[in-house]
Amino acid sequence: PVPLGGGGTYAAPVLDTIGGLPAHPLLVHAPVVLVPLTAIGAVLMAFSPRFSRRFGVAVTILGGVAFVSAAAAKLSGEEFAETVAVAPEHAAAGDRVPLAALVLGILVLALWLIDRGIPGNRSRPVWVVILAVVVAVVAVVAVVLTIVAGHTGAESVWLVSS
Repeated sequence: PVPLGGGGTYAAPVLDTIGGLPAHPLLVHAPVVLVPLTAIGAVLMAFSPRFSRRFGVAVTILGGVAFVSAAAAKLSGEEFAETVAVAPEHAAAGDRVPLAALVLGILVLALWLIDRGIPGNRSRPVWVVILAVVVAVVAVVAVVLTIVAGHTGAESVWLVSS
């Protein structure tokens, strides 16, 4: 239980355990899969307006789920850190992944909405091409941040247990 305010009221941690197991090691698997999948879809959308118009809604939904899963992993990690030692690099990297997933999701949504308004036989205006390049760059950054968070977390577990 975590004390609330200045009184004697306590609140149970929200994402402390799942079925008696620590939630964080279980929850981190979702963003590790969903953020890169969203990034792949985002890069395909960036380079193919046709793909964007056809599958943009699916990539946008996937991006939303990736953000929610990254936020859940971050919250559960903060609660897990109250009981186990956490490498500062892992905590810092874990703080960045939800933000990167959120920015990626918003950019994917924007690109899809814009592409839907462009007739299929017209090319993208220059500003939309620039947005598409930004989407691709943010997708790569989101994947790199996810890999760094996962690697530093796994590394700290293996260094502690060996």
